[in-house]
Amino acid sequence: MHLTALGHAKAAPKVSLPLPEPGLTPGELIRRAVSLRPMLRDRQAEHEELGTYAPDLHDTFEQMGFYRITQPRMFGGYEFPPAVFFRTMVEVSRGDPGVGWCLTLAASHAFLIASHWPERAQAEFFGETGHFVAPHRALPLGTATPVPGGYRIEGRWNYSSGVPHATHFIGTAMLQRGGEPPESVLVVVPRGEFTIVKDWGGDEILGMRSSGSNTVVVEGAVIPTHHVVPFNAQFCRPEEMAEGTPGTRLHGNPMYLGRIMGLYHASLVSVIVGAAWAAIDEYEAIIGRFKVPTDPNTLRADHHDAQRVIGLALSRTDAAEAILLRTLDRYMELCERWAAEGTPISVEENLRLRAVLQQAGAMASDVVESLLRSAGAMTTKKGNRLQRYFRDVTMYRTHSSAQPEEFATFVGRAHLGRPIGMRGL
Repeated sequence: MHLTALGHAKAAPKVSLPLPEPGLTPGELIRRAVSLRPMLRDRQAEHEELGTYAPDLHDTFEQMGFYRITQPRMFGGYEFPPAVFFRTMVEVSRGDPGVGWCLTLAASHAFLIASHWPERAQAEFFGETGHFVAPHRALPLGTATPVPGGYRIEGRWNYSSGVPHATHFIGTAMLQRGGEPPESVLVVVPRGEFTIVKDWGGDEILGMRSSGSNTVVVEGAVIPTHHVVPFNAQFCRPEEMAEGTPGTRLHGNPMYLGRIMGLYHASLVSVIVGAAWAAIDEYEAIIGRFKVPTDPNTLRADHHDAQRVIGLALSRTDAAEAILLRTLDRYMELCERWAAEGTPISVEENLRLRAVLQQAGAMASDVVESLLRSAGAMTTKKGNRLQRYFRDVTMYRTHSSAQPEEFATFVGRAHLGRPIGMRGL
């Protein structure tokens, strides 16, 4: 697709890097993710102890193309729309939500780089092979100080999910310029210039133990000026879309308008939807093996109580996944509207993308919790899969972006034309 709005029509960019599999389809990506499910489940305890997925699984993900799904074709990616990426992540997460969280947060930011960094920086990040893996810690937990040749980066970013196998780290930092107010920026630091603290895995945290959410420390790394870009209000401001982005101009694809308010939360919700499906699978296995406590002659799967529970779980998870996929399609519709008409995505539209995904995340979390309660106390023991999925969705529940009651205030203010009160808006 080529942009026609606002004079941005351009020829398709020449593909600079070859695709590993030119004929790879969305259906094949999803089939590959499904095929991993038994192995992922067998290795859940191993990966929890490691705090991330094992090196051989990282190699498998790379070979299957999971890191390149939204990466631009110019730099060796498949440039599929977000729905393809997140549908694939649902299936990985159905095998292991913790591994799914780590992979999703490691593989989702090629889209961010392709949207907002200049061509020179993109070429350097994707390199000669196109292999790019990077988490983004969105809170401004570091500083960027101008020095000859670029910026000196200092900071300590906790919960940097996806970093163990990263080629780069994307951190939000405050730009320090003498006498001027600090400005929020995104900095990209290559592997070798940051330290990964061994503070994840085992029983260090309640859940998502295999999510690779380690702390990242940068001490005085100097990066080039073109590796740093402004980060204003999560790219929600309509006026900043008037001329598009480096990505829309370079790649000719409106997907790279790069609005992240909805897509960032899809990174979390896709995992939680996968966790709900995993919990359904486990519950179905349980009720197919055990008898009703009050009637030892009746299999639980033949009793109306378990039938009702699994029926509700199926319908609610179907609904949560439908919300997820529809919201991703809605994002693309808004980007295509901008390309065709020049109409920017409003602040309210950006906020509502996240708000509706929060509802899907809450619904999927409720499913896991309901199945744990119905399955019984035996599922609370260490090593039980339902207990693990419950811990994982509880971690999602505590995430700062997964608080629908708090976030709804911002949505309401935007709709009513009142001051939003959100940082940068």
